[in-house]
Amino acid sequence: MSGVHLSTVKAALTAKRRKKVVENDDYAAFVRRVIAAYGRRIAQGDIEAIADAVALADELNTAITQAVQGLRACGYSWTDIARPLGITRQAAQQRWGGDAA
Repeated sequence: MSGVHLSTVKAALTAKRRKKVVENDDYAAFVRRVIAAYGRRIAQGDIEAIADAVALADELNTAITQAVQGLRACGYSWTDIARPLGITRQAAQQRWGGDAA
């Protein structure tokens, strides 16, 4: 087995490293463009589709809640989550779940 290197570091003792997902900015820009286009399509006279747009808003709120829960599970604090949103940690905690400290 020449050339094979086995790590001697125990996985359970190695800190979880936060990974920055670099494509999220581009993906968010794409989603914003799609949502804007959908609004323009509805505005052309598709009155029935307005209910679908509201349902999408509900799904977005659910996705945000899941994202916050995932960030908390990864070890991010309420202060960490609140900072990029421009809100206080108390506001973030009240809005998305306020687990016990």
